[in-house]
Amino acid sequence: QVQLVESGGGLVQPGGSLRLSCETSGFTLDYYTLGWFRQAPGMEREGVSCLTSSNGRTHYLDAVKGRFTVSRDNAKNTVYLQMNNLKPEDTAVYSCAAYPISIDPSSFCSEYASSGSTYWGQGTQVTVSS
Repeated sequence: QVQLVESGGGLVQPGGSLRLSCETSGFTLDYYTLGWFRQAPGMEREGVSCLTSSNGRTHYLDAVKGRFTVSRDNAKNTVYLQMNNLKPEDTAVYSCAAYPISIDPSSFCSEYASSGSTYWGQGTQVTVSS
């Protein structure tokens, strides 16, 4: 069975860094399109960063460009989101997602979040506050 488990969230001060991890099982990571999404209370979910594992192409939300980096370790079946220079507006629940087809990462981040074929982790809270 497909399973995604996030970890690494927590409380950090503005300007600080966090590294989120998403351990996956039940599928071959290289065949999937992967992504990190976030949702703050009362707001819609948005795609933060997505990665097409087969070719390494990435996409980033404009608000996080230059600060966040998505990567994967196929040997560990793990996807990472390195978050630097965090801002209060980054506060949200961050969830890992996987789509079972290699597609353009920008399309996954913007259009496929609501797809019934998308697998989701349970989410991890990131709070940026002074």
